Amino acid sequence: MGIEILYITAALLWIIIGTSYLKWHPFIVLLTSALGLAVLLGLPLDQITPVLGGGFGNTLQKIGLLILYGAWIGAALEASGATTALARGLLKVLVRLPLPFVVGAIGYLVAIPVFCDAAFVILAPLTKKLAAGQKVLRNSLTIALSTGLFATHVLVPPTPGPLAAAANLQLQNLFLLFVMGGLFALLLMLVGAAYAYYLAVSKGINPSAAVLKETLLSTEFKKGPSLVWALTPLLLPILLMALAALAPFVFSPSLTKYIQFLGTPEYALLLGVFFAFLLCIKQRVARKEVIEKGIVQASPILLITAMGGALGSVLQQVDLTSILQTLSFSPSMGIALPFLLAALLKTAQGSSTVAIITTSSMVFPLLSGLGMDSEMGKIWTLLAVGTGAMTVSHANDSYFWIVSQMGELNLKEAYRTHTFTTLLQGVVGFVLLFVAFTCWSML
Repeated sequence: MGIEILYITAALLWIIIGTSYLKWHPFIVLLTSALGLAVLLGLPLDQITPVLGGGFGNTLQKIGLLILYGAWIGAALEASGATTALARGLLKVLVRLPLPFVVGAIGYLVAIPVFCDAAFVILAPLTKKLAAGQKVLRNSLTIALSTGLFATHVLVPPTPGPLAAAANLQLQNLFLLFVMGGLFALLLMLVGAAYAYYLAVSKGINPSAAVLKETLLSTEFKKGPSLVWALTPLLLPILLMALAALAPFVFSPSLTKYIQFLGTPEYALLLGVFFAFLLCIKQRVARKEVIEKGIVQASPILLITAMGGALGSVLQQVDLTSILQTLSFSPSMGIALPFLLAALLKTAQGSSTVAIITTSSMVFPLLSGLGMDSEMGKIWTLLAVGTGAMTVSHANDSYFWIVSQMGELNLKEAYRTHTFTTLLQGVVGFVLLFVAFTCWSML
């Protein structure tokens, strides 16, 4: 048993070295890791290809369309100006809150359909406009935006990382992940916004929303679709999935059948895509370009995710549950182990998505031994993996450089603000998660 743990550790180290130091593409690193681990574990040569192919294909089958649909929705919202419309709508609704919390909420919502890197590029000019030339306030709002985007990026589907992790852990109730991931991401967004607020107040700046009046009245900021149109592609799939969960208790069996059909994640997101494309028509945006951009964004994520599934399939050939029982892990490791593993991968190689996909693949065979193989146990595991995958963003993370460059932070400021706040979000998130999990375990 000990030699198998050593082989798995070596595979993990190779993933870190290959992606961070050698700068190989994650797909190639995961492929070589899966092949090497299969050989080291002694799988018969004629079984290696079926094991890898099975894991690769099953993962694509489960989430391929979901990732593609999510990418199309995000590309359509970006191209149609709906992202700015969402920001405008939230600014009006939350105008009484301090600016860092308003901007954090904007990031929280926009990052659900739009990759956080792209979303930050789109919204960075907004923070500069709201700061009205005050550098301290601009830095504060930059951190509020970056951490608000980051929170939902690692925890809420249809963002590719959480969606892929749900598939790797064979989670059946995706709507439950929407709810739990959304609530927990909200707490982490508030952690980032609170620290951003402190950054401003500690320098004698009052980050009130009083400066918003001129911005909201500006002609430039009124451009784009209405808030209702901008929200429909996002909220409709969520509402359909929620309705499908409630249907057996509210509607007749014949009607429930149709509602549950429309409420499956694949068809719910497809309707979201339909309304996103209607939005493009309304805003006179070329749909062909949106479709092509969505495919380009989704393709590398699909390949990396599927190869993560192949690695997970190899790991499932090892009886890791017996190893855990031999090592006598405590129940609390059900939260700590996935968090620490994801944090290690994130810090070492930079990509949150790669950290989430790899960690979820590696912990799936451990779920039974950790007592986390129920639907709710998988949710706790996914929250731990997502929280670990935001700990921490620094120089080997492309998002770090986007935030520092677009937010006009020098390297020292970026480390002191963005990097520190992601560390704070991760640590506070783990403490909150550990307490909540402990209380849940005692029920």
